[in-house]
Amino acid sequence: MLAKVYAAQVAGLKADTVEIEVDIAKGLHSFAIVGLPDKAVEEARDRISAAIKNSGFPSPQRGNRKVIVSLAPADLKKEGSAFDLGIAMAHLLASKQIRFAPAGKAFLGELALNGDLRPIRGTLLLVKHLRAAGFREVFLPVANAREAALISGLTIYGCRRLRDLVDYLSPPPQTKEETVGTIVATLTAQPPTTITYIDQAPLIDLADVVGQTSGKRGLEIAAAGGHNLAMMGPPGTGKTMLAKALSGILPPLPFNEVLEATGIHSVSGTLADGELITQPVFRAPHHTASYISLVGGGTIPRPGEITLAHRGVLFLDEFPEFDKRVIEALRQPLEDRVITIARSRGTTTFPASFILIATMNYCPCGHQGIPNKECICNPSALLRYQRKMSGPIIDRIDLWIDVPHIDHQKLAAPGPSGEYSSAVRERVMGARAIAARRFTDLPISTNSEMGVRELRRFAPLSDSGTKLLVNSARRLNLSARAYHRVIKIARTIADLGGSEHIHDEHLLEALQYRPKNNL
Repeated sequence: MLAKVYAAQVAGLKADTVEIEVDIAKGLHSFAIVGLPDKAVEEARDRISAAIKNSGFPSPQRGNRKVIVSLAPADLKKEGSAFDLGIAMAHLLASKQIRFAPAGKAFLGELALNGDLRPIRGTLLLVKHLRAAGFREVFLPVANAREAALISGLTIYGCRRLRDLVDYLSPPPQTKEETVGTIVATLTAQPPTTITYIDQAPLIDLADVVGQTSGKRGLEIAAAGGHNLAMMGPPGTGKTMLAKALSGILPPLPFNEVLEATGIHSVSGTLADGELITQPVFRAPHHTASYISLVGGGTIPRPGEITLAHRGVLFLDEFPEFDKRVIEALRQPLEDRVITIARSRGTTTFPASFILIATMNYCPCGHQGIPNKECICNPSALLRYQRKMSGPIIDRIDLWIDVPHIDHQKLAAPGPSGEYSSAVRERVMGARAIAARRFTDLPISTNSEMGVRELRRFAPLSDSGTKLLVNSARRLNLSARAYHRVIKIARTIADLGGSEHIHDEHLLEALQYRPKNNL
């Protein structure tokens, strides 16, 4: 007999519906899975056979029967263990051991040998696709149910065991000998998931960083407008502390961005059971990280650190120490907020809208900028160090901040140094709210995302401001990109000050954040 049920899989960040067909016929025993399965899918026959047997049904390995499992479309490479549950249900249906109507139902999950269901990756993207494809019910492991219930418009059932699902869809008939009150296993629909924002104290508060007023101001502007920031200074002056303190002044993610970030991390397998990404993530890869680990890739491309930082922060400490190929790969995401990976099988585009925080020293030895210490770098070493930062990358970073050496007397001062992160966060959230109202009818949320058209509409300059910016751009030899980025920063500074219009003082402050001569 032939039976057909439905599942889905994720390739990159794109989900596809997969039809699972099982045909059982008389003949010498065989169990074949066709449809471009990978090793994990091929091994499913042994997991499924054991799970069905240990759930109280005859093992598919017994008897002279020819079992063919077809995963369609046949030209789509099938990966992972999420098809286990669907194959098991289709087999039980084809062998007439259970009866149910598979229309509108989808089955996702990996089976343990004892019939338990194990969690899978990419649940959020799978369920979102299934809703768009018209499915009404999705059955999956209970560990994935909370994540799946973020998607409204269909019913989610979290299952612990294969037997529980079978008894729900095809309950065994009760005989006269069964006593009254016999309990039949049932499933209950997962309630819609509500997002709870927990206000946690930051690991590093801005008040913990001694001095560095300009660095703190730069962080505030970067957080308010989503701007990229680079900090330069000698070792041990607080650059890394400032970068880590950024998380404490960023606002929580709105619902649509929670879905984006959670979906990406679900596919990558970086989520704990039931975890949701409600705060901007902070990714800090080491400078020895490979090109693939940052950009993403593989036979079927998977997200790298650039995409995992989507809607959050990508912190690259010791920026010039990264491989030049890695640094240059940032050109597209810093400009277009996506990263495109081309392979022989096709092209995949991942989202990559993040705030870049880069730190670096003035020179390779790190002594430049420290009183009573002499830089020991020869000119060729210094030139190589500076050449790691190409003009296009420098141009794409909005804010360049000097983080100078701190006098030891300031370090000995008792009490906090400056404002707490909570106070700065309130201003950031106020500026973000102003921007959100401004961009109500547009698919952008921060000032850094504005294009030339939006700049004309939302950031017009006065005659004096235009004259000031044009003259300054000529003296500083700014590119067209840098010219527009100065206006974006000025718009953010005006928002932080509660000003509807961009004034000359906002432009002057924005101009001082362009790169200095030591680059």
